[in-house]
Amino acid sequence: MRHLPIDQTRVLEIIEKYPTPFYLYDEKSILENARKLKDAFSWNKGSKEFFAVKATPNPFILKILENTGFGADCSSMAELLLAEKCGITGEEIMFTSNNTPAEEYQKARELGAVINLDDISHIDFLEKCCGLPGIISFRYNPGKRREGNFIIGKPEESKYGFTYEQLFEGYEKVKSKGVQRFGLHTFVASNELNPDYFIETAAMLFELAVETKKQLDIQLEFVNLGGGIGIPYKPGEKHVDLNYVGNGVKEVYDKLIIPNQLAPLKIFMEYGRVITGPYGYLITKVRHLKNTYKNFAGLDASMSNLMRPGIYNAYHHVSVLGKENEDNYTRYDLTGSLCENNDKFAIDRPLPRLEIGDIVIIHDVGAHSHAMGFNYNGKLRSAELLLRENGDILEIRRTERLEDYFGTLNFEALGEFIP
Repeated sequence: MRHLPIDQTRVLEIIEKYPTPFYLYDEKSILENARKLKDAFSWNKGSKEFFAVKATPNPFILKILENTGFGADCSSMAELLLAEKCGITGEEIMFTSNNTPAEEYQKARELGAVINLDDISHIDFLEKCCGLPGIISFRYNPGKRREGNFIIGKPEESKYGFTYEQLFEGYEKVKSKGVQRFGLHTFVASNELNPDYFIETAAMLFELAVETKKQLDIQLEFVNLGGGIGIPYKPGEKHVDLNYVGNGVKEVYDKLIIPNQLAPLKIFMEYGRVITGPYGYLITKVRHLKNTYKNFAGLDASMSNLMRPGIYNAYHHVSVLGKENEDNYTRYDLTGSLCENNDKFAIDRPLPRLEIGDIVIIHDVGAHSHAMGFNYNGKLRSAELLLRENGDILEIRRTERLEDYFGTLNFEALGEFIP
């Protein structure tokens, strides 16, 4: 059973000031969860989490996490600028991008970020556009050596990363060009709930660190385990035990890194979903009820607010404010108002009998949710609110307005275009 961190009375008070739909994030729970991850890897003196900005790209969330010692994992110009505006610069930024334009590498170099290259051809591209930095990392794609999962797919079919052979060729090349500090990164699964998968990933990277030392006399400064730890969206699924993962990684570290005299080797991570995902809520309202071949409940939110169910058939728990203890004896398709039939948050979902005006809570939307919003049909992206540790509500992103939507259109030229 999922629960809101506030009661019905408080929700109704918030709705009086901030009309639905809106996102609500729970600061206290996010901070507690961030500390659990830090504790799980505290055995490694250099360990660091670079929060995946793409998961929840809001400066207030980044500042909350920066205060716990997290850096920022960025993959675009906008994310680099967002980190910079939050005061996150230098090697507190990990820049992991693909198909990267020159200006983004230039900005990353300006900020002093650690650049994690996705493509061996980008060694020359980076050198040409802004010079090679003193520290560089490569993203490894293990191909058939590992299995991916549903979201990312088979590694050998993925657009990301260096092959095994390219990895050693790349290290040798940048070493010959004067690079003296090196890192290694991978990211082969997303929203994965098997904790052993991440321990196996660490072992794979540690083995590569040993090979790199033996073959090239290069000692890696860090390995970045990437992200991908999932959250239990569906009933019956379990949270990944972060302590189990941390202890498992330590075991393979002690087995592979220490005997080969590669310590200290820093452990980096770029988790997003597992940090904020369970502590975000989309608050929406039943606008219409329709009965044809099925029961439909039309909400004032749509797939433009939360696209995961529509594009991934992803499950999100749904509760109805004030009806949490009622029997779920009616099946509904929960829909938005887009001109697309996959604009649904849930299909045939057993819920209490709904009424127009009911407040519906869609859970586990603290990551990869608002960030993936869009403007199809001219829909406007919703506000984001933060429930502070002291119980206050802070608007950390306002609702888009029509002037925002029309702001990029060149209406001035319209008269000349159509006399």
